[in-house]
Amino acid sequence: MKWQPNRDSHLSIQEQIVDWIKSRIERGDWTVGTKIPTQRQLAMDFNVNRSTVQLALDELRADGLLESKMGSGVYVANNSWNVLLDKAQPNWQQHIESSIHLPNYHTIQLINEYEQMDHIIRLGTGELSPDLLPTKQLEASLKAISLDSKAIGYSSPKGSEKLRGILCSYLKKRGIQTVPENILIVSGALQALQLIAIGLLEAESIVFQEQPSYLNSIHPFQSAGMRLISLSREGHLTDNLRKFKRKKQSIFYCVPTLHNPTGYNWSKEEKQRLYDACKELQIPIVEDDVYHELLFDSSSPAIKSFDTSGQVLYIGSVSKTLSPGLRIGWVVAPSPVIQRLADIKMQTDYGSSAFSQEIVSYWISSGLYEKHLVKLREQLKRRATFVEEILERQFQQLASWKRSEGGFYIWLRFHEPIVNKNLFLNLLKQNVLINPGYIYESNDLHHIRLSYAYASLGELKEGLNTLLELISSNSQK
Repeated sequence: MKWQPNRDSHLSIQEQIVDWIKSRIERGDWTVGTKIPTQRQLAMDFNVNRSTVQLALDELRADGLLESKMGSGVYVANNSWNVLLDKAQPNWQQHIESSIHLPNYHTIQLINEYEQMDHIIRLGTGELSPDLLPTKQLEASLKAISLDSKAIGYSSPKGSEKLRGILCSYLKKRGIQTVPENILIVSGALQALQLIAIGLLEAESIVFQEQPSYLNSIHPFQSAGMRLISLSREGHLTDNLRKFKRKKQSIFYCVPTLHNPTGYNWSKEEKQRLYDACKELQIPIVEDDVYHELLFDSSSPAIKSFDTSGQVLYIGSVSKTLSPGLRIGWVVAPSPVIQRLADIKMQTDYGSSAFSQEIVSYWISSGLYEKHLVKLREQLKRRATFVEEILERQFQQLASWKRSEGGFYIWLRFHEPIVNKNLFLNLLKQNVLINPGYIYESNDLHHIRLSYAYASLGELKEGLNTLLELISSNSQK
């Protein structure tokens, strides 16, 4: 035996012996059932202490590569090839399970998967139908946009200065006074939440929210180690906030205009009450305002519009109005917050798409965007009316709902707790996809977030008929 351990190696003598024996098995020099030399023989061959060899063999036995037979010796184990194969490959499942980011609920994973299939009727999708997107106008606008080499390079940390300036003028209509330095362009509202989670909050911070909440269906705060607490805005809000906050760092996340998933609109008084309570306790507010442009009638001012202390982080986006594929949103916040979030964003993706920012700049500044919104609201209102008429004819005895005030959703509440995983899966078998209430509040078995924004009118009718038939057949069993 010519091999000798290298006494100058960074590996110990024992580790080198283990690796050498493994290599003999991997190459097939020592096949399954091969009796290996005795400890004494190996110690002599390697010119090492017998105890070192014994420790190496003990390690290989523990790993399942070798096995001892009483009174006979040590042999290559029957399972040695499987053991070596497992050792040669990374244990990806272990990596996945121990990673920081939490997995989606299984229902949401199925929703994400089946939403990509053309034969599926999507009754819950929070996205505009391709028919409602201004595809032709977007294509035509590309010819009207002039680009220079700097504009299509990497974006500055805060995003396109041109777009931020345009947004300052546009946000005045929402009652928000700001300057470009206090705006960060992000790749959609969800990225804004992710940046806030990892950039502004310490582990175990508290994120207050309404119940039910969109946040329960995604995990930007949960994966960063934050604790979500749902509170009612009725009654003793300030006392409840103080009770749960204690000395913990905290924020309050809200969607006060066309709330997701319920579609509810806060009054100006409700917005003022929350702002005053959070200001008193120095709890920042994250105002997610991505749906406000889809209100069928005029809305009350944004919470950010009466913010005089930098209390409110305001999030907007064109994903729900112009095109989700553009991936353009914005955060309005105090300068130190914008600087911090911009720094983290540059570490994450080195800036949002320069092309998308140019398109959004052109659409808002040219007036095309507001003209599109007028037409879009009309189309969504017709769709909402179409669905509500079906509900009134066929679901009066089974469920209740409020008429939609805009956006995408009707929060449909069934009288009985029937909206469970079985209903979701049985509908999926019939090619109908719903967003059940339990993904927004774990114990909610009464609600469906019904969207009229994506499926065609024919699909909406067919999908609701399938839902009704399945519920009726289940109730007769």
